[in-house]
Amino acid sequence: MARKQHIKPVLGLDISTSSVKVVELAKSGTSYRAQTYAVEPMPSNAIADKVILNIEDVGEAVRRAYKRSRSRLKDAAVAIGGATVITKTVQIPAGLSEREQEEQIELMLPRIIPFSIEDVSYDFEVLGPSENSSNTIDMLLVATRRDNVEHRQAVLEVAGLHAHIVDCEVFALENAYKLLEGREGGDEGMVALVDFGSATTAFSVFDKGRIIYTRDQPFGGRQLTDEIMHRYNLSYEDAGRAKRRGGLPDTYQEDVLYPFIDDMAQQVSRAMQFFYAATTEHAKVDQVFICGGCASIPEAAERIGEHIGTPTRIANPFASLKLTGRAQAQGIEQDAPGLMVACGLAMRSFD
Repeated sequence: MARKQHIKPVLGLDISTSSVKVVELAKSGTSYRAQTYAVEPMPSNAIADKVILNIEDVGEAVRRAYKRSRSRLKDAAVAIGGATVITKTVQIPAGLSEREQEEQIELMLPRIIPFSIEDVSYDFEVLGPSENSSNTIDMLLVATRRDNVEHRQAVLEVAGLHAHIVDCEVFALENAYKLLEGREGGDEGMVALVDFGSATTAFSVFDKGRIIYTRDQPFGGRQLTDEIMHRYNLSYEDAGRAKRRGGLPDTYQEDVLYPFIDDMAQQVSRAMQFFYAATTEHAKVDQVFICGGCASIPEAAERIGEHIGTPTRIANPFASLKLTGRAQAQGIEQDAPGLMVACGLAMRSFD
């Protein structure tokens, strides 16, 4: 796992419960360009709760996505997220060498990690001097079970790729958020980014472009797929296709889709209440961006904004990017809200 600098071009590869997303970016000066991307469905039951259960099935899905993208990059950045990752800010004495810093972190690990240290993959980054003491510095510690890293490495090997960087989803979102700032012309006030995944919704609050709060909730697009499947007597695969392409009865919107959007709005409202309860200062979210597959549902942003009383928009990380002809032909703007993590990973090429 790493937050350290890399300059080798990498493919952003977001492996989730429902799909594999691949993004390749290029950069000229301060401008980014979307070279290509691809989205490939994930076989059912291959991943659960961010844990890879079937390396071969996931690897083949990655291989298909990579082939469809027509990228030539072989090095990839992948991410681990949810409850499988532990992040914590710790304090250590100032003035230590990197090796001494690592020794300090190793001494702290047994008090922080709820499993055997031999099973841990971890990394750390210096954040800067501690606010309350000139004798200590703040360190960001990130840790996960070693097999979470090894499984992603094995998946990419199946696909003929190399896991050059293993990052965290929350850091990838923080990277991609910079693209949203570019669209808005600057960061004004506190902004919430709500990532509706297949099984989990990640709620993050940004202040001056940095994440200050994050919370995961067990809610996602799979619940809509399940409802379509049971109501219309479809297989899970057919329900997923119908959700994306249409062809459902005329009553679908009123009976199924709008109630699901209302559930999305309630999830955002609940997450904001948790954030306000956890914040001692008089914090206020000034605007909300929604991303993930559910963000593309027609009227979702508008109805969520009306429910929570806060301006809500669809997160489009490509709004301020130049698009190659290949990316335009693929319809990247329609898929953009679901590509935030993949974009943030691809941006690791330019750290």
